[in-house]
Amino acid sequence: MTTDSRKLNSAILESATGLARATGADAIIIVSDVDLEWNEIQQKCSGISVIFASVARNLLESAQHAGFLTIEIEIPESTVYEQLTQAVLDSVADELVASGSTIVAIYSGIDRENMDTVSVFKLSERLGRLTARDLKRLETKVPLETLKVVVDLAVEIGREGREGKPVGTIFVVGDHRKVLEQSQSAVWDAVKGYSRKERSLFDSRVRENVKEIAQMDGAFVVASDGTIEATCRIIDTAPVELSMSHGLGSRHYSAAAISKNTQAISVVVSESNGTVRIFQNGQIVLRIEPLRRAMKWKDTVSAASIETMDKSADA
Repeated sequence: MTTDSRKLNSAILESATGLARATGADAIIIVSDVDLEWNEIQQKCSGISVIFASVARNLLESAQHAGFLTIEIEIPESTVYEQLTQAVLDSVADELVASGSTIVAIYSGIDRENMDTVSVFKLSERLGRLTARDLKRLETKVPLETLKVVVDLAVEIGREGREGKPVGTIFVVGDHRKVLEQSQSAVWDAVKGYSRKERSLFDSRVRENVKEIAQMDGAFVVASDGTIEATCRIIDTAPVELSMSHGLGSRHYSAAAISKNTQAISVVVSESNGTVRIFQNGQIVLRIEPLRRAMKWKDTVSAASIETMDKSADA
């Protein structure tokens, strides 16, 4: 590292520390692929939790040896934002920071050889892991494993699209009889005539077929056991008063409305950016960003858990 780089890193670190103390931040997350002055970080960040994230295992070992918490970034060929997203996501999933925390992040926003950017993240909404405890709060009869397979599939669609094109769609899970009553067929039902086994989302071949059908208009209606009851359904439910975020269109409104008028959970893939939103009772209860890597589910003592990233944090 050159003298200029050391001076820049030192100045950035000092600015970040000042911001952390001024905002009462819970942690500083450093995302870097270059060697750092660990002693200087310890001195300037005294009393503040520091998490170091990197793709370089030798740097992670050095940081651990110096006494810092570490996160290994598993998407080296990704953008800076995606790496920062994973670092924050994993920090919450590993319980290094809690949902609702304020975090100061230091990273290489312009020059990958130097730390040159400082951002403050207020993790004010749900961020972290969807656990069995969270699902119980949703007061849904939909089993965890069914929600898990639907969310995994939705995230894959949001991340991959189809044949290089973005794809947006809706999965309405649970309370399927009422959902069918409050929707109508758009064109044709791709699963009509198939057995329940041939319509189960727990079958990988069915999930691949769903990715093709998702390019068509309409929603998937999914029973609590993971069986697709119908495809290409236009939601035709009674109007409800909803408070929707700016920029969300008719697909999200329909998903929110059907979740308000039934006991179903709606899982929506945004066509514009692949973001997955989960609605219950007309409200967004979880938002997941489409990182390049696959979703990582962790088993805990009580149940499986899912790592998510809520983009509500403003830099």
